[in-house]
Amino acid sequence: DDHFHLVVTPPSAPALSRMMQAPGRRYVGWFNRRHARSGTLWEGRFRAAALEPARWLLPCMRYVELHPVRAGLVATPAEYGWSSFAHHVGERVDPLVTDHPAYWALGNTPFERHAAYRRLIDSGLGPDELAAITATTRRGWPLGASEFIASAQNGGAISMTPRPRGRPRKRSLTSKK
Repeated sequence: DDHFHLVVTPPSAPALSRMMQAPGRRYVGWFNRRHARSGTLWEGRFRAAALEPARWLLPCMRYVELHPVRAGLVATPAEYGWSSFAHHVGERVDPLVTDHPAYWALGNTPFERHAAYRRLIDSGLGPDELAAITATTRRGWPLGASEFIASAQNGGAISMTPRPRGRPRKRSLTSKK
């Protein structure tokens, strides 16, 4: 009701922000006019986190497609109409979905990929994976090995890893005479 999840591979760094501005400008305005209301529809701004595809893409896809089940909206991911689950298990073709190479690596034929993906969904997520993905999405930190995180920071001024809690300690100012 108040948020949605996407796993996307943008062609460039600013492309994701531009894509996410479109629903805010178009859909929310239309919805508010139609229902004579004002304000936002979703819970806060969008949050994005870079992830290391080799390790985390498929777990993040499972996280997203199992979210309606965890939230108690449906009993199985197949029951949720706003999911790419049916596409990934071969129940329908969704023209909005472009499969990632990590998904293609699940099998040599569509049947093999569909069956392998269904097994992944059926196995669910472990508590450590669930906690890591949840923390990453809430805080916007990159998800991956330390080398990936270092490359994601790319010398930026903003820290992409957790800092110690509390206010930074003041440096002592000792003067030498």
